Amino acid sequence: MDSVVKPATRPIALEIVIAGADPLEIRSGPSIVPIERLKLFSSSDWEGFVNEWASSLDSYGLVERTGGSGDMGCDVIGTVDPKTPDSAWDNYQCKHYDHALAPSDIWIELAKLCYYTFIGAYSIPRRYAFVAPRGVGTKLTRLLKKPAELKVGLLAVWAEKCAHDLIEGRTIELDDALQTHINAIDFSLFGHVPPLELIDGHAKTRYFAVRFGLGLPPRPVSPQPPGEPSSAETRYVQQLMSAYADHLKKPVAAPHELDPRLGRHFVRARESFYCAEALRNFSRDTLPDGAFEHLQKQIFDGVIDVCESPQPCGFTRVNATTAQAAALSLTSSALLGRVDVADRHGICHQLANEDRLIWVPSND
Repeated sequence: MDSVVKPATRPIALEIVIAGADPLEIRSGPSIVPIERLKLFSSSDWEGFVNEWASSLDSYGLVERTGGSGDMGCDVIGTVDPKTPDSAWDNYQCKHYDHALAPSDIWIELAKLCYYTFIGAYSIPRRYAFVAPRGVGTKLTRLLKKPAELKVGLLAVWAEKCAHDLIEGRTIELDDALQTHINAIDFSLFGHVPPLELIDGHAKTRYFAVRFGLGLPPRPVSPQPPGEPSSAETRYVQQLMSAYADHLKKPVAAPHELDPRLGRHFVRARESFYCAEALRNFSRDTLPDGAFEHLQKQIFDGVIDVCESPQPCGFTRVNATTAQAAALSLTSSALLGRVDVADRHGICHQLANEDRLIWVPSND
């Protein structure tokens, strides 16, 4: 018997690959690209994703998620002017299937719109778009581009595909009145939104990082404070003046009365306040509501004991509190990786601006 020769191999330096691994991937595994993650969503998650995407569109005054039992074929509704009863509106029909949509997947949905507008349950929408994580198949794409054929197809399958499934326990026959109503509907209102278009739009919302876990975008450079404090800075500036006066043992009415050392501290305090305000705006634009407030609470909880402990003067209290903020181990904020030391100092001044931190307590 001839000897067995195994295929030629070459060594792979695994230690190099492992040494260079991303620490986040070690904990949670490699990231999944958005187009693939869509397929892992539950039906409820998919509707939530579409609702978040539609809420970012400028064309709507109100976006509502109505999916569920009794939705009459409407999942996510975008209304142009919610104050006007007969306002134009669009429907996004969510179909989370394990395949690209085919005509057989949508006949019942077309029938629902036709029937419920026929009985006056709601008006005919301006647009009706199917949204599915695997998109729309070739045959349905062709039909959606030919509204007349789409209408003919619905009428042809009504008895088999629609009549017995529109309302449980009832048969909705395609009588002359209903057919006349269907014939009057412009089927060019039906269309679809491709998955990549949804992802591209959703990426511009504050929900993207939470949905897809790909990290926050780079943070813009924080603005420099204006030459003179604005009205939004009034209270924390007053508190700093009190802290400086407590330190100097003499009144300080305005920043121009400070010596160079305290003047530099005041400049740094304002710069850090503006950094924290920029972080607040960044959080508002990239994360759901509450992320920045959660970070503020973590800072507050971490510094309040230091702030309320006995201190030689108010200025010492300011520095002890901001130093404690800089040293805190923040482990649960969604903004981790985007928070600098200046932000931590600035959040202390934000808290002072709201009188949640007091530099010179009245009982001192």
